Amino acid sequence: MEKNITEKPIKNELKKSSGGKVSVAQAMIKCLEAENVTTIFGYPGAAICPFYDCLTDSKIKHILVRHEQSAGHAASGYARATGKPAVCVATSGPGATNLITSLATAYMDSIPVVAITGQVSTGILGSDAFQEADITGAVEPFIKHSFLVKEPKDIAKVFKMAFYIAGSGRPGPVLIDVPFDVQKATINFEYPKDIDIRSYKPSTKGHPMQIKRIVSAIAESKKPLICTGGGVVLCNAKRELREFARITNIPVVSTMMGIGTMPTDSPLYYGMIGMHGNKAANTAVKECDLLIIVGARVADRAIPSPKAVEKSAKIIHIDIDPAEIGKNMQADIPVVGDAKIILTQLLEKVEPGDHSDWIQSISDVKASIKPDCDERKDAINPKEFIKLLSKAMPDDSIVVADVGQNQIWTANNFQIKNGKFMTTGGMGTMGYSIPAAIGAKKADPKRQVVAVCGDGSFQMAMCELATMVQNNIPVKIIVFNNGYLGLVREYQYKTYKGQYSVVDLSGSPDYGKLSDAYDIPFFRLENMDGAGQMLDE
Repeated sequence: MEKNITEKPIKNELKKSSGGKVSVAQAMIKCLEAENVTTIFGYPGAAICPFYDCLTDSKIKHILVRHEQSAGHAASGYARATGKPAVCVATSGPGATNLITSLATAYMDSIPVVAITGQVSTGILGSDAFQEADITGAVEPFIKHSFLVKEPKDIAKVFKMAFYIAGSGRPGPVLIDVPFDVQKATINFEYPKDIDIRSYKPSTKGHPMQIKRIVSAIAESKKPLICTGGGVVLCNAKRELREFARITNIPVVSTMMGIGTMPTDSPLYYGMIGMHGNKAANTAVKECDLLIIVGARVADRAIPSPKAVEKSAKIIHIDIDPAEIGKNMQADIPVVGDAKIILTQLLEKVEPGDHSDWIQSISDVKASIKPDCDERKDAINPKEFIKLLSKAMPDDSIVVADVGQNQIWTANNFQIKNGKFMTTGGMGTMGYSIPAAIGAKKADPKRQVVAVCGDGSFQMAMCELATMVQNNIPVKIIVFNNGYLGLVREYQYKTYKGQYSVVDLSGSPDYGKLSDAYDIPFFRLENMDGAGQMLDE
């Protein structure tokens, strides 16, 4: 096989037009550069080739993934590491539809992603042309907004709107679908400095009267509790939340997406709530008389019985999306706005508090929980392994958990200090962690990034090992290999009395040989002996 083959760009006579005109494809690149985009993730195809041709003249780095879904997940990881909208690209038809799961994942977790797709030419739209798919219609249930660009002159305005919508208010994915003939058209290009969308005006500052009501409710409460969610991470309000908890002396629990908003070892933090959370956190929710929900939507896996909590506690709900307040749990004091701004407003008003008796009662429950330190003969204790992993990683590390038992073990046992915990919470998408970790590492190369998977989720994304090698992205990958779809098997064991159905992963590859094929260092751990030393290596 020939090596070191240099790809030659496709010649596009419209790429460099005379005068002040450029092709729309070239304008698309200029739009990305104007938004300070330096890295994009994608997979080319004929319908998006004009865009890719112009990309050869740009300094924007393109990461070629091995599956379009991974492009969306990688963009998600990149966005979560930077706090800014990230970009993924695909061609029309199957390329665009392969993005759908990753866009739905970003939508459920409020991640700012701008997806660019090629489309068949405008003259044959609706004719079932080769590789035609109504992608704007297909993503409608789980997209913040989408654009089908039929007028070439609209391209700059569309891009400006897309980045603004994706990154403002409650963040989320936005899709731009550009037909082939539109990409080849020529226009006079000027990128807008500002954008004003009359029907889109997100509220950011909390209403002063509601702020006063929160302060009064805290002063009257004997057993207040803060429940923090992914919204606190997204608006970079960790510092404000930690200061608010410290001054008011209010204990904190989190949803899975809120992990990392408080240091895991903080004396005020009691862990993750919900069906996979811990007893102390769930007891706190059950017994509190004031529940302050910040940037969380109170989904079914976090609080399975919201009606019971409504009866026993006064509810304060802070969220930038008014549609989330009251959707799953009735709020006595609803506050719409940016959590960072609202917490800053509260810090100017609240008084130091003393809830030592209440904190002691939760601490007693926490102390009663017996850690699972049991030795497994010729096997791994996954909870103890995750604890060792977190000790081996620097304090500012990023850990990306996939879905399944590995996610629960990581969420409950990895000690987050100044780092980040990433996972797919709302959609629960297997195959997320490796491409998301690639995106996070590309965004923040100085941080250690580790992806934690089961053998099932690993096999959904193991093709991205090639992406890591090609682009020299040194992500560390932990694979819990039990030969089964572990969480489904566990559910079948408990629910169907051990009658297992289609969860056996026999036929899986030899991971050592697979690593050798990609020239990636490989370690196999059969038991806990030497686990610490292996992790150090």
